[in-house]
Amino acid sequence: MNKETTEIRNPRTQLLDRLWEYQSAKSYISDEDVKALSTELDISQVEIEGVISFYHFFHRKPAGKFTIYLNNSILSQHKGFDRIREAFERETGALTGGIEPSGQFGLFETACIGLSDQEPAALINFYPFTNLNTLKVKSIISALKQGADPADICDPVPDNIRHTPSPDKTLIFRPYQPGNAVKFLRDHSPEEVISEIGKTKLPGMGGAFFPVARKWEICRNQPGDVKYIACNADEGEPGTFKDRVIMNALPGLMLEGMIISGYAVGAEEGIIYLRAEYKWMLTKLEKCIEQFRKMNLLGKNVGGVRGFNFDIRIQVGAGAYVCGEETAMLNSMEGKRGEPRAKRSYPVERGFLQKPTVVNNVESFCAAARVIELGAEHILRTGTKEFPGTKLISVSGDCYKPGIYEIEWGTTVKEVLGLCEAQDPFFIQVSGPSGICLSMKEVERKIQKDDVACCGSFMVFNKSRDILSILQNYSDFFKSESCGVCTPCRAGNFIIQRKLHRIELGLANKADFEEIREWGNIMGIASRCGLGKMATRTLLMAIEKFPEYFDGKIDQKREGLNLSFDMEAATAEYIKFSSS
Repeated sequence: MNKETTEIRNPRTQLLDRLWEYQSAKSYISDEDVKALSTELDISQVEIEGVISFYHFFHRKPAGKFTIYLNNSILSQHKGFDRIREAFERETGALTGGIEPSGQFGLFETACIGLSDQEPAALINFYPFTNLNTLKVKSIISALKQGADPADICDPVPDNIRHTPSPDKTLIFRPYQPGNAVKFLRDHSPEEVISEIGKTKLPGMGGAFFPVARKWEICRNQPGDVKYIACNADEGEPGTFKDRVIMNALPGLMLEGMIISGYAVGAEEGIIYLRAEYKWMLTKLEKCIEQFRKMNLLGKNVGGVRGFNFDIRIQVGAGAYVCGEETAMLNSMEGKRGEPRAKRSYPVERGFLQKPTVVNNVESFCAAARVIELGAEHILRTGTKEFPGTKLISVSGDCYKPGIYEIEWGTTVKEVLGLCEAQDPFFIQVSGPSGICLSMKEVERKIQKDDVACCGSFMVFNKSRDILSILQNYSDFFKSESCGVCTPCRAGNFIIQRKLHRIELGLANKADFEEIREWGNIMGIASRCGLGKMATRTLLMAIEKFPEYFDGKIDQKREGLNLSFDMEAATAEYIKFSSS
């Protein structure tokens, strides 16, 4: 219903879907496809080329009948990424970054695919394969060569919900009955819905922690009849997978949150922006939406509320971390390059198709649905007085129990490390590479908005992990994922990467560290969006929190050029050749 009206209103919103149709049919998008889309959607071929080139998963050349994406996150590297990549190359005959001669297999690296609790992991035609080892890779490729379909041999992905509070305090992962929250709407006005959520001080769970009720209120008060609800399911931050688990375990709760938001602000259409790495969940989500329509929880007079019409559709992304930023996501939904917008206005004022739009992430909508279902008073009995409620965190890395933890706000870092049975923890990364790092001196700090404001992930690294290699992985990630629009981010990430390489070679001096700080400050102040602003946040913190480690990396006597040169290694190949 709503998708059709949107397509009539602005055909360009179909562009990503149409590109996926061509991509899925033959593993790439041809010149003829571009010409056909240009005519069909009345978009210039140059613009379409610009959109295709922006997204990681769109190819202009054949990418193989079986397209393999191997996750190269730091967690994967620590779990044996190099061995797995070599196994895929050996078994398929394809070198990383290309296809083998027959065109059957294409092998590519990609950033975090939301399976950090089950590394090493890969996607084959966007179906998940987890906990990989060399024997398993051999078995998978052998099966594919014999005609198996990736959909039939892929791994079931467990939710790994490791911890919840006591039953009376568990909010998200408590028993769920479809429609329980929507029933509240029959006897309450939109203003009362917003007020109830406001009583709990519910923050947005995507990182900015902007109050959900306040955002909905601002959107409701905007003029105009057309408004939208956008669910940001593009959790691309390495180490984060909580939204994946929610959508797999409780997809209906997310839908109810969106429905409640639509009622509160006066919207008739909701859009789930689903990251391409989660395409394997698409069918399940579509079935849930269809079930809701049959239950009168979507469509006309939703939940028996006369005059409240609301429906939901799914927009699949195409691989761009920056689309986790709300305005970049909106551009992507409109069929454009997913570049962040200049902040002349907020999405609640001018969002999707320049109409007022609420953008919240999966967890935020689920939390809002539970507030309406259980009541504000119930929520206020959980967490702390200043920060009521619970928070979901994705825990991975060097621990015996990686997975999802629903904790009360106010839980200490030490308690989380104990729950996940961390193995000799040393360096803790909170909220992904764009978040903050913690040393073991900080374990008594609390997870709450005014202390450790964790918005999703909790990566544990023990003393055997090299801090510099972790930071280099982050730097490579940010350089690769930068959209390139603004100079501070485009140039800054490149320079930071080179500086880290200089440290690795033993060539760095104190001036290099000062320049890292200067560039970090420039990027933080002048970058257009959060990617650039946060790209050096962990690096700068690590330099301050682990001084002994970095002091050992400084070439105090400026002798690095001599010390780093290994004559024996440099001449080994020549000696070997001469003696043969």
